Amino acid sequence: PPRLRSFPSALLPVHQQLHLQSVKLLKFAYDTTLIGLISGGDESAYRWESDHRVSWCSQNNLDLEEQSPTFPHHPVRLPFTIVDSFCFLGSITQDLKWELNISSITKKAQQRLFFLRQLKKFNLPKTMMVHFYTAIIESILCSSITVWYAAATAKDKGRLQRVIRSAERVIGCNLPSLQDLFASRSLKRAKKIVADPSHPGQNLFVPLPSGRRLRSIRTKTSRHTNSFLPSAVGLINRARSPTD
Repeated sequence: PPRLRSFPSALLPVHQQLHLQSVKLLKFAYDTTLIGLISGGDESAYRWESDHRVSWCSQNNLDLEEQSPTFPHHPVRLPFTIVDSFCFLGSITQDLKWELNISSITKKAQQRLFFLRQLKKFNLPKTMMVHFYTAIIESILCSSITVWYAAATAKDKGRLQRVIRSAERVIGCNLPSLQDLFASRSLKRAKKIVADPSHPGQNLFVPLPSGRRLRSIRTKTSRHTNSFLPSAVGLINRARSPTD
């Protein structure tokens, strides 16, 4: 099956262009990630592009982040490491499951509950505690929620919902559930896609002849049905009243 392979971090310039369509360059702050789609065991495109990056770094006196070598016969002796999970704005596993990512989110949110409890001890007004929760804890729970929520297990969703219930007990009021957070974020993101003609997913939001609803996206698996785009179409349809 196709695999994703990542490239070690380096301060590669923004103006450098990729030469092959199967390889993508992602930049975040000072970190650079080169991702290649390996299909049918053919790694030539990815290796060619990585060789090109290594040569550029060598010529411009830039050092690559060292990793344990697993491909000692690589032409430029660039160390590669094949891993089961990869951290890139969240944890991505080889089988596209989200347990590690949700465990990380849960741990961060639980740690921040401590500060919410401290504010309670200092008798901070309830409104201020809700603002704190929204900015400091809810923001963590919603990190990439439109991507992982549909594929998350009921057990993992329950872990995150327990964090919300703990915050409710501390503050003393009801807070949006995890399902509500997913729905609101998905709807907001979907509306931006619909309004953006340059977005590659806009053509999936096709209005029916009536103009009031969108055509449902055909799916063959429950995982696809519950993923972002089909779910977003359903959310938009439910949000639109018959008089729109």
